[in-house]
Amino acid sequence: MFADHYAALIAGQWPTVNADAAFDQHALACVFSVARDEQLFGRASLVEATGLSSKDLVRLVSLSFPGVPLRFFDLKPTGEAPQRDMEEDMLHALLLEHADGGLPKSPYFARIVARRAMRDDHLWQDLGLFERAELTRLLNRHFPTLAQGNTDNMKWKKYFYRKLCEVEGFSLCTAPSCRDCTDFASCFGEETGESRLARLKNGLVAAG
Repeated sequence: MFADHYAALIAGQWPTVNADAAFDQHALACVFSVARDEQLFGRASLVEATGLSSKDLVRLVSLSFPGVPLRFFDLKPTGEAPQRDMEEDMLHALLLEHADGGLPKSPYFARIVARRAMRDDHLWQDLGLFERAELTRLLNRHFPTLAQGNTDNMKWKKYFYRKLCEVEGFSLCTAPSCRDCTDFASCFGEETGESRLARLKNGLVAAG
């Protein structure tokens, strides 16, 4: 189950040298734990759940969690690559354009965020994070110029699609401004809810 996967990953990492590096490890442990749950339930392979190729997964797990054996994830560098549709590719391109070139894990997070954004929950929940603030921190760290444009605290998925529309030169909104829109709450309402760990504790999702 998620909590067990997360604990195993955190225990298998090297000691981190600063808070930002420790946060990246936490975020990856959350993503991999959600992906492992989906893998065990037969909903998706690890490649399908993360958007990363098998070779990238082996590299990232080995680099980030060297104390965790690859067999924990049934991982092999087979060359398997995820199938992506146009929507995911466009979001990945947007994220990559704004990725911090000085952080080697930013391209990995671009793939992961683009893939998990195709899921149905709030993005922070889709990533397995504990709260929305963690998603905001992740995006500000790895995609700073993109994240800093969300000055009105729009829901992150809605914000991404607004930016994609701007790139394509059109708008899906018919209201003259956000404040005049009858659908305001769907874009700017609170992204509340329970984390996957909390939902497991409360028996709202099956424990893998």
